[in-house]
Amino acid sequence: MKKKLILESGEVFHGEGFGVELETAGEVVFNTGMTGYQELISDPSYCGQIVCMTYPLIGNYGINRDDYESIEPAIKGLIVKELCDLPSNFRTQITLDELFKKKNLSGISGIDTRRLTRILRNSGVVKGKIVNIETDENEVVAELKGTSFPTNQVETVSTKTAYANPGRGFKVVLVDFGSKLGIIRELSQRNCDITVVSHDTSAEEILLMDPDGIMLSNGPGDPEDNPKALEMIRGLLGKVPIFGICLGHQLIGLACGAKTFKLKFGHRGGNHPVLDLEKNKVSITSQNHGYAVDQESLKGTDLVETHIALNDRTNEGLKHKIHPCFSVQYHPEASPGPEDANYLFDEFLDLMEEFKK
Repeated sequence: MKKKLILESGEVFHGEGFGVELETAGEVVFNTGMTGYQELISDPSYCGQIVCMTYPLIGNYGINRDDYESIEPAIKGLIVKELCDLPSNFRTQITLDELFKKKNLSGISGIDTRRLTRILRNSGVVKGKIVNIETDENEVVAELKGTSFPTNQVETVSTKTAYANPGRGFKVVLVDFGSKLGIIRELSQRNCDITVVSHDTSAEEILLMDPDGIMLSNGPGDPEDNPKALEMIRGLLGKVPIFGICLGHQLIGLACGAKTFKLKFGHRGGNHPVLDLEKNKVSITSQNHGYAVDQESLKGTDLVETHIALNDRTNEGLKHKIHPCFSVQYHPEASPGPEDANYLFDEFLDLMEEFKK
């Protein structure tokens, strides 16, 4: 089936549709990963976004039961240069097209993804819509320009009820702003007794669970759209160790008086070098974020910058001067991507052990 992608800036890309025959609109972003499309599709941080894959060959190893990062995808659509219909991998169960049909998702293939990526790099991320070939382009452009997408992405992807992932080690409360399963996996491998709670759980409710530590997860959207989370973090600071990842990192920054801003085209991929300023060590990291903590705004706060991105020198890590609290902008649980930085989970355990003493 013939489809086209229309951007609010007026550019039109013609291609072949896959998945269901459904028109879908969202913020168009790009990801530079050569692999990991299954984890990307199921990453709740992509809620409301249409993702363009810069690597041209997608679907080559199919879809398997093990690589999901959530049960239900939150992504709005996928853009690829070439879609593989005959995947080859010993774990393959279904094709990417079959997954999209099962999950009621729409994608487009056969377009010039290099040209689209250049547009996004030069102009910044834009709104776009995958539509049927006969759809009037001018009407779609006008529609996109007049559309404001929802700001409740975290509410959309967060768990509605608390649940447990039992272990015999440290008691960790994971606040789910759109958590990837990789975070639970890393904590489980360290025998943590995990309780996952909703994004709007109060500090009082969390402290009643008598946790040894708090994990603030990744998630979608603008961190400033989560004022309740800032109240919760302020109510926990100093009372229990805190580790924040991605959106959790940004929320810690805001809760402690720093500011955040929207990046021009974000960091999305599995090959981003980050410098640990304390260890003078570089890790290659997995990243997926459109916002960053403003480094200038750290002045006058109790936060210290601990990591920076080597590509653009933006902030990638924070540590509180007084309280047991630290965070990183990237994904130490990887999924997909390199696992250079998963030692941070061990440092979280060390922080909980030290705090108990």
